[in-house]
Order: sequence, then structure tokens, then C-alpha cells
Amino acid sequence: MVFLHQLFKTVLNKMITVTDQAKKQALRLMEDEGKEGYFIRVGVSGGGCSGLMYQLTFDNQEGEQDSSFENNGIKVVVDRKSYLYLVGTTLDFSGGLNGKGFVFNNPNADRTCGCGESFSV
Repeated sequence: MVFLHQLFKTVLNKMITVTDQAKKQALRLMEDEGKEGYFIRVGVSGGGCSGLMYQLTFDNQEGEQDSSFENNGIKVVVDRKSYLYLVGTTLDFSGGLNGKGFVFNNPNADRTCGCGESFSV
């Protein structure tokens, strides 16, 4: 039973991977906004040109229906509804010519729009 609990905890902790670039930018933004001690909240809502849109905010309150994970020293919280859509996702940050912002590399997305803000499964 202990082995299964450890295995489950390991799987949960790998739910969302946070790259070094995303970590650096998130920490900088939280500091700039006076949100030390906050975490990243990610989610999915209906909308966008592909049907579902990513959400990313900084928060300091967890709800009863939330799951929390830690990766690369960053705490990430996901609501129950969004959980299955985001399993295995990598959160990155791009500062390139094609746009600047957080990028969701989601292996569950069948189709992603050109701007990368919405997807379908």
C-alpha cells in the first residue's frame, strides 16, 4: 500500500512540468505584482477558436476541488474540471518574435489554434 501511495504521489507531481524559463518569468511577475507566496493556477474553460482556452493566474487560495503539484520548485494548482485536459502538459515561456507569453505544450490537444491560446481534444 505504501508503494502505491508513493507511485501515485510521483505521478501527481509530474502532472504539469514547469520549464526553467516559465519558472523564472512566473517568479519575476509574482514579485513585480507583490504576490510573494502565491502559486500558479492553471485551468481550461470553454471558448477560443478551437473550443477550449487555457487559463493561467497567480493565486493564494486553494479550493476543495483543486489538485496541487510541485515541479521545478513551483507550485501549480489545477481545478478538478481542468485536470484531465492538462495531464502531461509542459508550461513554458516564450519571448520570441512570434509572441511573448506563457505557452502550454499539451500532449492531449488534437488541434491548437495559431495563437496557441485555445485547443481541442
